[in-house]
Amino acid sequence: MSRTDIRAALTDLLLTPGLGLDEAAERHFAPDYRQRTDGSWADRTGFLAHIAHLRTVVAGGSVTVHDELVDGDRYADRHTMEVVKTDGSTVRMEVYVFAEFAPDGRFRRIEETTLLLEGSEADRDLGSAR
Repeated sequence: MSRTDIRAALTDLLLTPGLGLDEAAERHFAPDYRQRTDGSWADRTGFLAHIAHLRTVVAGGSVTVHDELVDGDRYADRHTMEVVKTDGSTVRMEVYVFAEFAPDGRFRRIEETTLLLEGSEADRDLGSAR
């Protein structure tokens, strides 16, 4: 079984121009996917609305994975997401992730906490903005 990971998922969702949102989501997220970011839950539909919004704000960026652990159907990582916004400003966030895989290797659930390293106060909620 092939499993996804955060770098692949974020690259397809936000950093691959021309890849449709639905196709990117199908590659990495199970139909029953749900996510909690900084305490707020979203189902798959809400999560995809968040990503659709980010696609209008993000011009480019990178994902750097610092720590990553897989144990059975559990996944954890610490990564930094650097985003160049369409207005030219830069946002850097450190993200702590605990996740569960579906049997097919896609994410079923992600719970994450974000820490703003660089950006304006208005960018603090970029991890859950819609």
